[in-house]
Amino acid sequence: MQEITPSALKSRLSTADPPLVLDVREPWERNIARLPGTLDIPMSEVPNRLAELPKERDIVVMCRSGGRSSKVAQYLEQRGYRTANLTGGILRWAEDVDPSLETY
Repeated sequence: MQEITPSALKSRLSTADPPLVLDVREPWERNIARLPGTLDIPMSEVPNRLAELPKERDIVVMCRSGGRSSKVAQYLEQRGYRTANLTGGILRWAEDVDPSLETY
């Protein structure tokens, strides 16, 4: 499974072919801090919602600090998806890219 830093993801999001960002945090977490344009599927729901994920597109999986998203990225990769884990999750995004985000 690949890793992608928040800075590298920010650059990729502004390209002609940006990855899909899959946020696997719970709704209460996204209410505190979120990235715009993510597909929001809590980790526990991913197996039942695979049809919502395109196999022809790169997917970057994110959570709070990178643990849950790493597990989901591996799970998806084993099923033929092109995935990467957002290193450090939204906490590192807030640190490296957008310090205005509230952290928890």
